Amino acid sequence: MAKRPAPLVGRAFYFILALIIATGVAAGFHPRLERYLLHSPTPLPLILYVHAAVFTGWVILFVLQSALIGIGRVKLHRKVGVFGLVLGVAVAIIGFATAIVMARFRAQPGHADGVPFLVLTLNDMIEYSIFFALAIYWRKKPEFHRRLMFIATCTLTSAAVRRLLPNSAPDQWIYVGVDALILLGLGGDWIINKRLHAVYLYGFAAALLGQLIAMYLYLSGSPAWLAIGHWLIGARPSS
Repeated sequence: MAKRPAPLVGRAFYFILALIIATGVAAGFHPRLERYLLHSPTPLPLILYVHAAVFTGWVILFVLQSALIGIGRVKLHRKVGVFGLVLGVAVAIIGFATAIVMARFRAQPGHADGVPFLVLTLNDMIEYSIFFALAIYWRKKPEFHRRLMFIATCTLTSAAVRRLLPNSAPDQWIYVGVDALILLGLGGDWIINKRLHAVYLYGFAAALLGQLIAMYLYLSGSPAWLAIGHWLIGARPSS
C-alpha cells in the first residue's frame, strides 16, 4: 500500500513541470510579443506569426495532456494525442522553416548577419524532432513517452528563457534554462522513483552534446558552418 501513491505523485509532478514551462514561456515571450510581433515598426515574415501560434498551441496542449494524465483520463489523453501528433510534426516543420526564413530576413542590408546564430536555432529543432519522434515511437510505453515528451518540450524553451536573463548575460547562457528544466525533471523523477531513468541518463547527455557542438560552431565562427548556413538561406556571406 505504501508504494501506490508514487504513480499519482509522478503524474502530478509532470503536470507541475508543464505549468513551469508554460509560465516561463509566457514570461519570456510576452514583452517581445507586444513590442516586436504585434507592434513591429517593420513588416515581419508571415511565418513568424504562424510559428508563434503553433508553438503556443503546443505549450497549451502539453499542459492539457499532462493534466489529463494527472487526473487519470488516459483514454482521452490518447484521443487528444492524435491531434498532438499532427501539431507536434507541425512544430518541427514550421520551426525549421522559421529559422531559415528569419536568418534570411536578418541577412538583409541594415541587419546583423543571422547565419551564425542559426546553428543554435537549428539545434533546438533537431533535438526537439529527435525526442518527439522517440516519444511517438514509444507512445505505448508511458515511462518512456512521458519523459521524452517533457525533454522535447524543454528543448523549445531556450529563446523564451534567454529573454528572462539579464541583457548582460553571455550567449553561452542560452541553454541554461533548457538544462535547468531537464535537471529539474531528472531530480524530481529520481526523488519520486528512487532511481535515474534511462531516458534522462541518455537524453540529457545527448541534448548536452548537441548544445556543446552548436555553441562551438556559433562562438568559433566555423567557416564550414558559415558556408553551410549561407547556403541554407540562399545568401552570400557578408564581406
